[in-house]
Amino acid sequence: MKVILQQDVKKLGKKGDIVEVSEGYGRNFLLPRKAAVPATAANMNKATTQAGSKARKAAMETDEARLMAKQLEKVEVTIPVKIGANGKLFGSVTGKDVSEALKKQNIDIDKRKITIQGEVTGEGTYDAVIKVHPSITSTIKVNIKAN
Repeated sequence: MKVILQQDVKKLGKKGDIVEVSEGYGRNFLLPRKAAVPATAANMNKATTQAGSKARKAAMETDEARLMAKQLEKVEVTIPVKIGANGKLFGSVTGKDVSEALKKQNIDIDKRKITIQGEVTGEGTYDAVIKVHPSITSTIKVNIKAN
């Protein structure tokens, strides 16, 4: 029995996939739970148009992410921190600090998408990697200055 999945089903497929399942599994499990619909000609046409629009939307999102990544590479942020007499930091500089510094420049990026390469040990310039899209990253310069 061929069915079109209406939602992700573990060990079977993702939403929109057309899969072959046994009669009993399809009729007794997938169809009553509205996890799938039978693969009739009308449903197949609908699924292919939805897949096409989904592909166009994904391509548009990656294009926007590439554009944003190029713009972010030009960005440089300065973070003032407390530094002790021996030149060591009090605390640490994290993605949250970089995110807050970017918000002051009207750039809103989630702190979980920012990772600082290397360990921030004192004053200087460090690289921070921003995950703009699952497959696209951008690097910005982070200047650490004594407060």
